[in-house]
Amino acid sequence: MSVEINNESDIAIEESRMQRLAAFVLESMHVHPDTELGVVLVDEAAIERLHVQWMDEPGPTDVLSFPMDELRPGRVDAQTPAGLLGDIVICPQVAEAQAEAAGHDLAQEISVLLTHGMLHLLGFDHATPDEEAEMFGLQRDLLLAFAMRERAR
Repeated sequence: MSVEINNESDIAIEESRMQRLAAFVLESMHVHPDTELGVVLVDEAAIERLHVQWMDEPGPTDVLSFPMDELRPGRVDAQTPAGLLGDIVICPQVAEAQAEAAGHDLAQEISVLLTHGMLHLLGFDHATPDEEAEMFGLQRDLLLAFAMRERAR
């Protein structure tokens, strides 16, 4: 799996942990190992411009996802084809405020946002209550399983 992380923000992020999480999510979702994913961390001004341009919504946001090949989760017996999953843009400044409000650290919030963005790239959404329950349940399960794997390292 090719996961390229580019930190253009002024906040230090543990990129190796993000790499491991991204690889874990892709593996768990049975995405072909030759799939590519891009992650960019930007400041509030940059994400606000993207938010306005692509979502027509004012103000900064925490994460934006830009799918490429519209890949969907595979199965144990049938991985997705290789391709370009897409790009995720995360704003660590917004994430920092959210982490503080939620009572956890920035690394945890970045993990939530990365996983959330990846699920969007794989076609999940939370526009309806059923979609929200499915997506957030899967997000929680992936994050818990990753945390267990990290503790075992």
